[in-house]
Amino acid sequence: NKAKQNLSAEEKRKAEDKERKKAEVRARLEEAARAKKGKKGFMTPDRKKKLRSLLRKKAAEELKREQERKAEERRKIIGQRTGSKKPTEGAN
Repeated sequence: NKAKQNLSAEEKRKAEDKERKKAEVRARLEEAARAKKGKKGFMTPDRKKKLRSLLRKKAAEELKREQERKAEERRKIIGQRTGSKKPTEGAN
């Protein structure tokens, strides 16, 4: 009878130990899930909008500079081919 009580006490201790370990694992997994959920991504929708607008502005500036450079190049080439402007005041 005493051996039976000892055995059941041993089983009881093992069951409690098992439950404690399960609870620890569950708590660890929940903590990991909370940490994962709490951390947001780097590119929030607001940041994406700002980045897109900045990229559009930069592209527009680059395009404008490129057009100005090409126009200047055209004026320079036309000036070389045709020479300087002649006064047209007295011409009939």
